[in-house]
Amino acid sequence: MVLVAPRHTVQEHFEERRDYWWRREGTRQIDSVYAAERFIEEVGFASCMTDSRRPGPSLYVAVCGRRDAVMPRNVQKDPESSQAWVLKDELLGRGNVYYAKLSRGKATFLAPRMIPYFNAVWGLRRSEEPRRLSTTARKILHVLRHEWEMATVDLRDDSGVKDRARFTRALDELQAAMLVVPSAVLYQPKFTYIWSLAVGRFPDALRKRVKREVALREIARSFLAGAGTTIPGELARVTGLSRPDAGRGNHALVAEGYATRIAPGTYRLTDASIGAQRVDDVDA
Repeated sequence: MVLVAPRHTVQEHFEERRDYWWRREGTRQIDSVYAAERFIEEVGFASCMTDSRRPGPSLYVAVCGRRDAVMPRNVQKDPESSQAWVLKDELLGRGNVYYAKLSRGKATFLAPRMIPYFNAVWGLRRSEEPRRLSTTARKILHVLRHEWEMATVDLRDDSGVKDRARFTRALDELQAAMLVVPSAVLYQPKFTYIWSLAVGRFPDALRKRVKREVALREIARSFLAGAGTTIPGELARVTGLSRPDAGRGNHALVAEGYATRIAPGTYRLTDASIGAQRVDDVDA
């Protein structure tokens, strides 16, 4: 007999909380770049183009303004995915929020206040680069440290990485290490990204040092504040943290009284935490 693990579900009143905080309702859906920036600042971090089949806040779902938003196969002809993509480009150009492919290659937005915490978990110090970065990634990084920003084609030429697949993998590697970010996208005369050193765009946030345990706690707090509760494996799936690290973050919230452990892997905001958030909403 094959044993099937029980399926964990989120109670409806917590889904309604997520509808509000993650803008999965029509009255709060995203319709401008200014609203998108405010959304990212409120939630702390958000995926770019994930839909309702993955948990967590998402720019695409917030543009749709509904809980059951699903990305269509033909995204080129879909107005909602097109609007989310346009907003992504505008957010890049404004440079007020962090954007890159972070853990597991997922395109993610970070509010500036969250950058030090993500960097403490996934970032690389310069002394670690020879050991943890591929040769190809180091070649690209070497060029950017001299030029600070370059278009894709120029960066490929100057780094000597002619193979497109190798180049793309190396850029993904540098983004995941929080060393390189796309800073603009151009469509004329042809489509290209402009790549920049992350520290050039967010110097203060990336130079700020925080302890890893503090970072895990604050990442967990950012998710739980909007989610209300987290079920087993959810925080790890949303953020790319390992399950043990996600557990450490949630345990730290329990220790300070921000959250309550309901069952293994299940944590909820305490009543006091919810009450404090409501006061903040009124003040805002």
